[in-house]
Amino acid sequence: MERTESFAAAETSIEVKGAKLQTQAFGDPSSPPIILIMGMMASMLWWPDRFCEAFAARQRYVIRYDQRDTGLSTHYPQGEPRYSFTDLADDAIAILDGYGLETAHVAGMSMGGAVAQEVALRHPRRVRTLTLISTSPLGAEGLPSSTKGYQEHSRSAEAIDWSNLEAIADFLRRDTAMLAGTRHPYDPDAASAMIARDMARAPSFASATNHFTLVSEERPARLQASDIKLPVLAIHGTADPLFPIEHGEAFTKVVRDARLHRVEGGGHEIHERDIDEIAQAIIDHTA
Repeated sequence: MERTESFAAAETSIEVKGAKLQTQAFGDPSSPPIILIMGMMASMLWWPDRFCEAFAARQRYVIRYDQRDTGLSTHYPQGEPRYSFTDLADDAIAILDGYGLETAHVAGMSMGGAVAQEVALRHPRRVRTLTLISTSPLGAEGLPSSTKGYQEHSRSAEAIDWSNLEAIADFLRRDTAMLAGTRHPYDPDAASAMIARDMARAPSFASATNHFTLVSEERPARLQASDIKLPVLAIHGTADPLFPIEHGEAFTKVVRDARLHRVEGGGHEIHERDIDEIAQAIIDHTA
């Protein structure tokens, strides 16, 4: 895949329901748009620059953004998010409106994949296709839980002093190591640099823990991935410790128009060495 020098546009803030969402676009605005929704506690920086540039080089207009309580978007008091998953889904539509886009391809990773599914279910006419990376179908039952090792690591978060930035950084370093796959060697220096960049950019990092407490608001009927009528591409690492590969496989069983792209040995991550493979799968899906 071709590498370009720069496709990044100036960042733009979009106001929605009293919140500010920080966004950044790559590529030609006349190209088919893709909006990227990142996962729990992660700002838009976790969509790697080179990943976004790869799409721009292949005639896609990519928009990534900081979800609430991450990056430069609005932060709320710790433990008091005052928003729901449904608000996060509506935020994605507000960004499309802010960029003057009637529809877009939508891609979400991990928790962002749950948000992306809600976008598709609540606003199907605004979504062209859906790409779901390292996530699980809404409403699916009987799927395996995360590995015992990751569960133990996750429980250790309860003992962290979330006002201590070094303690947070240490937890996040351990988290990236736990989520790494087996296909490539884990790079602790690259992970540390990414975490430092993300934390330095956010005016408040502890509030990102609000994502742990999010619950969807009451609704007449529970949202189910099986009700998604759009073309779905599930991208999943075969060594994902948080959502084992069965979660990715489940999309092909519950969604009528879904297919699975396996990243052999991939973890719960977008590894630098897997960017070209993952980006190409999405390019093909959004053609």
